[in-house]
Amino acid sequence: MRDIISEIWSTARRNKLRTTLTGFAVAWGIFMLVVLLGAGNGLINAQLQQSDRFLTSSMVVFGGETSKPYQGLKEGRQIRLQTRDITTTDKEFKQTIDEVGAQYRTSATISLGQQYINPSLCGVYPNHNKIDKVEMLYGRFINDIDVKESRKVLVLSNKQAKELLSGQSGEPKLATMIGRYVNVGSFAFKVVGVYKEQENGRADAFSSYSAIKRIYGANSDDAGRIEFTFHGLETEKANENFEKEYRQRLNANHQAHPEDESAVWLWNRFTQNLQMQTGIGIIRTFLWIVGLFTLLSGIVGVSNIMLITVKERTHEFGIRKAIGAKPWSILKLIIVESVIITTFFGYIGMLLGIFANEYMDATLGHNTIDTGLFKATMFVNPTVGLDVCFEATMVMIVAGTIAGLIPAFKASRIRPIEALRAD
Repeated sequence: MRDIISEIWSTARRNKLRTTLTGFAVAWGIFMLVVLLGAGNGLINAQLQQSDRFLTSSMVVFGGETSKPYQGLKEGRQIRLQTRDITTTDKEFKQTIDEVGAQYRTSATISLGQQYINPSLCGVYPNHNKIDKVEMLYGRFINDIDVKESRKVLVLSNKQAKELLSGQSGEPKLATMIGRYVNVGSFAFKVVGVYKEQENGRADAFSSYSAIKRIYGANSDDAGRIEFTFHGLETEKANENFEKEYRQRLNANHQAHPEDESAVWLWNRFTQNLQMQTGIGIIRTFLWIVGLFTLLSGIVGVSNIMLITVKERTHEFGIRKAIGAKPWSILKLIIVESVIITTFFGYIGMLLGIFANEYMDATLGHNTIDTGLFKATMFVNPTVGLDVCFEATMVMIVAGTIAGLIPAFKASRIRPIEALRAD
């Protein structure tokens, strides 16, 4: 085997261009497959991370603007959800809806001593913790008693709490915020919890819905947003039917056309998740098709180079057979050469692809875009598993071996006299 490897090395040195072209075809195929799959995984992971922030079987309802005239009223009217809409949601759709809540948002200045922050203050029901998957670090979230008694309680994010404690000496301990009173405008609120702020989210300070509504919306019937969890809607068709019926009922509360889809907006996390899964499947299929065709181009390149190699060495093989070389020795020489070249350059392509993915992770993987409602990361872990890298490399090695096997078998069967006469 040592003699064969030495001979292959000598042949590669004499034919540098041919060897380089063969290696480039192999390395490029592996490199592009790994990079394409890595980039696709980065996009997919970013989408999955966004969807994991919410409960799939939940909806959020927003007031909109009428787009159709109805009962003598013109289009273009602003629709604000009211308390009766919450009652309608809770009482008339019990067969589908489990827990009904609402959000009432306002802006406020929260201060502790000389330190202050200006977050969005959101009054919520206890089920908001389930719908938006708030991860508590210390204390608790808003509970039923808070809403029933209109308690002035507050749940801050870890970054908000840290900023309020920054004026104190030493390293601030977030757990010490629990039980403290902070000023929210001109009112004293008790901090009952600290939650983990998402890296790609816009953090709110949470309080009980009834307290925020009483302080900031006492003279208004504006209910803010409605949110609820549901069950039994397992298909896209079932969700569409429910949305249509629910929208018509709320439109009736506001004298809007029953088929006006702009009067009330529904954010259905279930149908959004279905659409996202479909899109992810399309992306994965497309990337694999493009990657495999790229890999195929490398295989074709190896095949062509090996055919040229056999043709150029026809005289050599004739001489070998004339002096007693057996067909198997010629066959083995070409196959081993194909395997070594494919393995070496395939490994280089794999390493370069992994390096490119790591570079994407270190750059694009930390970039975020601000949508206005939340911050989103463009790429999350845009990498490919080592198993995929090795499998792609092994496919190229096997393909390269087969590509070398066909001309090698042809060369091993050629008669010496024919080989010596060949041009």
